[in-house]
Formats: sequence, C-alpha cells, structure tokens
Amino acid sequence: MLIVKLGGSAGIDPALTLDDLAALSVEQPVVFVHGANAVLDEWMRRFGKEPRLVQSSSGQVSRYTDAETMDLMLAVYAGLVNKRLVEALQARGVNAVGLTALDGRIARGPRKETIRAIENGKPKVLRGDYAGSINEIDPTLLRLLLEHGYLPVVTPPALSYHGEAINVDGDKLALQLALALQANALVILSNTPGLLANLQDPSSLIREIVVDDPESVARAMEAAQGRMKKKVEAGCRAVAAGIPQVVFADARVEHPIRRALAGEGTRLVARSTIGVNA
Repeated sequence: MLIVKLGGSAGIDPALTLDDLAALSVEQPVVFVHGANAVLDEWMRRFGKEPRLVQSSSGQVSRYTDAETMDLMLAVYAGLVNKRLVEALQARGVNAVGLTALDGRIARGPRKETIRAIENGKPKVLRGDYAGSINEIDPTLLRLLLEHGYLPVVTPPALSYHGEAINVDGDKLALQLALALQANALVILSNTPGLLANLQDPSSLIREIVVDDPESVARAMEAAQGRMKKKVEAGCRAVAAGIPQVVFADARVEHPIRRALAGEGTRLVARSTIGVNA
C-alpha cells in the first residue's frame, strides 16, 4: 500500500506524478492525496478576496478559512482540481475516483471556532474559522474502492463533529490515511527537492531526519519554513507510528515517486531502522 501526497504550491506540473502513479498502481494499491493552495489563491483573487494566512506561536502557517473561503475551497479542491486530476488519470487508463475527506466520513475531527494567531507581528484571537483537526479516520470507503480496483483521489476538506466541512492540513490527512490503511510508504511531493537547510540553495538538502533524535528533529524544524513545518511534523509522526518509509521529495522531476522510493529527497527514519534498507 502506497500513499502519495502531491502539494498544491505553484510551479508543480501534476503530469509527472500522474505518469508515475499510473505505472505504480498496476503493481500495488495506491491512494493519492492532493492539495490546491495555489489554484485556490488564484480563484479567491478572481472573486476579489485576498487570501489570508495566519501564523501560530510555533511558527506554523495556515489559511484562515471563513465561510466564503470554504465555499471557494469546495469549488476548487473538490471540484476543479480534484476532477481534473481524476480526468488525467482516466486518460492514463487508471480508474480513479475523486473524493473529499468528508465523503463517507473518511476524516472527522473538531472545528476550531476560535484560533490564536500572530498576524502582522501582533497576537490575535480569530473567530469564524472553518479549520479543524483530524481525530478519526474511517477507511471503509477507501478499502471498498481499493478492493474493486479503483484508485482513490482524496483532498480536504474533512468533516467536523457537527457535520460541517472543515479545512484540514493535507499532509496530516495523508499521514492519518497511511496509518489507517497500514501503508508501506508515504511519499510527500512538493516544489522543493525535500527539506532544505537554506530555502534558496537546492544543494542544501537535508537527506535524513532521525525522528527519535531530538537534535535531528530540532534542526529540521528550524530549517523548515512556513507550511514545511507541518510536513516535518506529520512525517515524524508517521515514522514514529510505524510507517516503514516516509520521504519528502521533488514533484518537478521525471518519475518523482519512483525516485523518492529509491532514495532521493529527504528520508525520515528511526534509529532502529537506520541501515536496515541501505
């Protein structure tokens, strides 16, 4: 079982990932998780609404999702981007099915109606946010699809305990799905070669994060900028919870998934597994 998460940042051509997915899905079951941040930003501006990002006290960056933003998120994530990816996989001979994490109650959790954030250097309490976290995964629908030869294409939002659509982090969604489905590998693809010590220097790639070494994790979190902090956090949790192979890798290269599985990018490992698959 392989879980692949494709980030939604600018500068990513999904065709490279989809080509790899089409080939790999013949060999093993695959669940594909995707984001759509850059497209959502574009469509928000088309509607005259500037995207609003907020930062937590720990430095993590997230989108402030009011009711209007959630409407646009559903249109872009669940509609435009999800269905275009399904269309492209179908064109490659893959019988893909597009879903959000609220379909079939795949992912559920509490809505954070009030959040504390730092905006323009000032602490604020924000209300009316439709963001949340994932506390429960029900893989029943995904297993049903996989057992019948479909490739699920999953995207946020998830479902709150009050039946509302909530914005959840796509990397954490991929992590929770990997755990629930007992995946052998989780590959998180983005518009960088992996985790960089210097964001402006592709040669500064950090090739390994040892998740049970506090110093290694601290260095990784210090190097991570913006949303990359959530990727590091999710990846560390995945390895600590027993996912054998977790990799951050570049979506902009040929065969990005195969190359990640072969050792490119940033590998996340535990001390007990170092050298086992060398």
